[in-house]
Amino acid sequence: MRILVCDDDDLLVELLQFRLRAKGYEVLTAFDGQAAMDIAGAERLDAVVLDAMMPRLDGYEVLRRLREDRATRDIPIIMLTARKAEQDIVAALRLGASDYLAKPFIPEELVARLARLLPASA
Repeated sequence: MRILVCDDDDLLVELLQFRLRAKGYEVLTAFDGQAAMDIAGAERLDAVVLDAMMPRLDGYEVLRRLREDRATRDIPIIMLTARKAEQDIVAALRLGASDYLAKPFIPEELVARLARLLPASA
């Protein structure tokens, strides 16, 4: 299973890489929204973990574009962000986020949420 982790926080990306690889996932990384779009266009992904506040393209724009593209619209996307306001959560869910997790977060909770979204046969 291939997971794209997109966040501009190097330490967070490193932590998620470590945790997800330990669970057997292949992890691809992007540090800005445009890089996430480039990877999503070039690679087959099973899920995306996406921050809202990033350079070049924010996570909401990435989410919108991924949902509009026939090739990526069904990929589970978990928003993982410090934005905790009701309007931020509702906006992400309306744009098609599969789940929403606010920072600070429990890494094992993220892993459990990913596992719930991914096919059991994978």
